[in-house]
Amino acid sequence: MADSKQNPPAQAAQKNELRETEIKWQKYWEENAIYKFDIDAKGPVYSIDTPPPTVSGNMHLGHAFSYSHQDFIARYKRMKGFNVFYPFGLDDNGLATERLVEKNRKIRSKDFTREQFIKICFEETAAVEDRMKRQFGLLGLSVDWSLIYRTIDEWCRKTAQRSFLDIYEKKRAYIKEAPIMWCPVCETAIAQAELEDKEEDSQFVYINFKVDGGNKITIATTRPELMPACVAIHVHPDDERYKKLIGKEAEIPFFNRKVKIYANKGTAMDFGTGAVYHCTFGDLDDVAWVKEFNLPIIEIVGKDGRLNEKAGNYKGMKTKEARKKIIEDLKEAGHVEKVDPIRHVVNTHERCKTPIEIITSKQWFLKYLDLKEEFLKKGRELNWHPEHMRHRYDNWIKGLKWDWCISRQRFFGVPFPVWYCKKCGEVKLAEESQLPVDPLQDKPKGKCKCGSSEFEPEKDVFDTWFTSSLTPQINAKWGEDEKYFNKVFPMAMRPQAHDIITLWAFNTIVKAYLHSKKLPWKDIVISGYVLDPKGRKMSKSLGNVVEPEEIISRYSSDILRYWSASASLGDDSPFQEKDFVTGKKFTNKMINAAKFVEMSAKDFKPAKNAKYKFKAPDLWLMSRLNNVKKEAADAFDRYEFAKALAAVRNFFWLEFADFYLEEAKHRIYGTEKESREAAQYALLTTMLDLVKMIAPFMPHMAEEIYLTTFKERANCKSIHLEKWPDADEKMIDEDAEKKGILLNEIISALRKYKSSKNMPMNGEIAEIAILCKEKKDEKIVKEFEEEIMNTMKVKEIKFSGNGAENLEVNEKVSIGI
Repeated sequence: MADSKQNPPAQAAQKNELRETEIKWQKYWEENAIYKFDIDAKGPVYSIDTPPPTVSGNMHLGHAFSYSHQDFIARYKRMKGFNVFYPFGLDDNGLATERLVEKNRKIRSKDFTREQFIKICFEETAAVEDRMKRQFGLLGLSVDWSLIYRTIDEWCRKTAQRSFLDIYEKKRAYIKEAPIMWCPVCETAIAQAELEDKEEDSQFVYINFKVDGGNKITIATTRPELMPACVAIHVHPDDERYKKLIGKEAEIPFFNRKVKIYANKGTAMDFGTGAVYHCTFGDLDDVAWVKEFNLPIIEIVGKDGRLNEKAGNYKGMKTKEARKKIIEDLKEAGHVEKVDPIRHVVNTHERCKTPIEIITSKQWFLKYLDLKEEFLKKGRELNWHPEHMRHRYDNWIKGLKWDWCISRQRFFGVPFPVWYCKKCGEVKLAEESQLPVDPLQDKPKGKCKCGSSEFEPEKDVFDTWFTSSLTPQINAKWGEDEKYFNKVFPMAMRPQAHDIITLWAFNTIVKAYLHSKKLPWKDIVISGYVLDPKGRKMSKSLGNVVEPEEIISRYSSDILRYWSASASLGDDSPFQEKDFVTGKKFTNKMINAAKFVEMSAKDFKPAKNAKYKFKAPDLWLMSRLNNVKKEAADAFDRYEFAKALAAVRNFFWLEFADFYLEEAKHRIYGTEKESREAAQYALLTTMLDLVKMIAPFMPHMAEEIYLTTFKERANCKSIHLEKWPDADEKMIDEDAEKKGILLNEIISALRKYKSSKNMPMNGEIAEIAILCKEKKDEKIVKEFEEEIMNTMKVKEIKFSGNGAENLEVNEKVSIGI
């Protein structure tokens, strides 16, 4: 924490929007390195594994929503005395960037050499990165911008390649010709975590096959175009309809080929016809059954999604085109019994929404299926916020069926540090001193074990998540600076959205476990989506996207952050304009309250160890303030920032501003010194603590109040280097709070009375009658009789128990307590 002030910028004239003020303070923070991380600074390190947004165009409202959440926590922890490590990254590595470049430049990567296309990608992403960095900067994030990284930069490439060498050394990386999931549009292998379920309209086609002995068997399929790849038909051994056909052969129409009918307990008797035709490959069951029944593989779908020569007359057709044609041909030949329209879920590539194919290809894999129980155990050791999000993680692991395919057939990515011996095919790894390497440009050191010096470079690159899953290691200087690494890793917190628990959270845990047998972080904090007012997820295709830059321009980043803070962790939040209007009202009210407090306390200098003569309203206020300090801190410590904001906002708006400010005015403007100083102390202490507690949420407004309105009272060069106001338990007084509530109830009743009579709030009331059920209540009310009379302009108060209704008063206001 800084112990001296620097000259803050001069106060800007406030206009109808707060943007100029926000720009001023953002510049001030940067120039004064307010958020600069110092590894040797005092205080425990609180490290944040900041999500690197994909370099795909612009910051969207979901970004603004969730990145504000993590910044609330970063700012709170900094004020609690932590040395906050808060880096920022940009994910420009992999398929998303390639598709962006291809779209923007109207080109195809396959039309260029790898070197040419990589150069184009760097040119294109430079402009996008600058724009995204500027947009994220608008939010006023308290990141250390000097710690920015890009997932394709030299350090990230080096870290990803070091990870591969370590995993290979631990016998967790292997290359194998095997069935893999393939995207025919992106023309690359994909991992199970990149699948997305999508509902599509389709057809259930019932096809009959001739069986030896003059019998027939009917199968029902949504993919008749895979018929040329059929290698078997499966039926359940207990299905009475087909018992006599088990072991016989069925003829494949048009292909002069027969396949055997197998008894398979994996088939469902109540689905379709109960008979399944086994094509290589239609789904994951097909892959498993090839091994189980020792069946051949007939591949007919190429990497471009077109059928090959093994498909006969359907060669060259895309799968949907072939599907339509083969149904026509089967109908004409009398093999189609019926066609039923259906709507079903298909596995698609989450990047382009294209249905995936399963083909055989030589790929690199990370072996982890045997560690599922270990990963489940690690998940239980992690603190999930909210806790129920762990079930998504658990369910994902339990459903894993494939090792992680980590190779991709793209250009723009981190290359494998691998060559192959031309003579014997042996894998040749780069040495760590060479990293980062590009096998297409660089040569390996030394000879192969067989003595050969001729090598073939690996052309594939890593899956982008292979690098992104290393963000803790990337930021903690893994393998480069042991002292730095041990201070930062494991990290304190991973903030992220719930939709990538299976992709980012899981894979990061996998990497940390494989490399160090540790969790990568202590806490994981999950944000939800932003929804439109109709409850739909915002998307460009629906035309319901709201641009955050537009919101910031119209309102301010603080008001956008205020809206973001109203959502509980993990919950999807609807976008509603009224929330921003409320945020603006809150901002104006707090700025005006601060100005009033400073004006009221201009001549007041708090004395050390002074004992002020507090009145009942002061004691109520100070007790409530300290309870709110405790409530907000407890909520923040549980990452429940919405509850923290609610506690601070409601206390400020509904208690301090609505009641105490009005109740204290007569003392501020009065001549009784002791009463005036007590009120000044209560006003100043409460307002300054409120500004500090609102600072994590609305940092620009808080800084403006602190270094402009209260500039003579500021102890640090920024409010964000101030200490969080801890609760003073000695000031919490339940009796004082009960008295304060009673006072405010009476004030509310009088306000309601004046409103009902269309009286101004400063209009005089000659007399009021307060009905007290017990004598002790009358004694309590008399403690703040002065506040009632001065605040509500009442000339006389009369008290009575039963029979008060008979009191003769000019203005008959009866209040019962």
